Amino acid sequence: MLILRGPAAASQIVLPAIRGLVEQRFAQVCAGEPYDYDVHGYMVVCEAGESVEQLEAEIGCPIDFYEALEVHHDEQGNIFYEILFILNDSGFAVTAFVPEIEGQDAGLLALLRSEVEPATEHSER
Repeated sequence: MLILRGPAAASQIVLPAIRGLVEQRFAQVCAGEPYDYDVHGYMVVCEAGESVEQLEAEIGCPIDFYEALEVHHDEQGNIFYEILFILNDSGFAVTAFVPEIEGQDAGLLALLRSEVEPATEHSER
């Protein structure tokens, strides 16, 4: 699991569509301010084989505690999910990205597929 504790960490992401969306989300949550972990939270990208339980352990809450869940499709036909978890009243959040890649945990993908609503081109939080 890639743990992204700041905008610069997005460079570690292999899939261009996820990297671009992570960069966009950091820009949105920071809103021109310098990144502050305690204020802006962090993001994670699940890698092949990582389970629901591993994601829940990282974010510290059940996966069905999400605030928003969207599916995205890139120009190459890749599919990935974006899940927003707001963890306190101050707005501290974790955003998780789960790509549909070879070896991805079938249970995690099945859960996300059963819950998801397609993202619109201009979806906002």
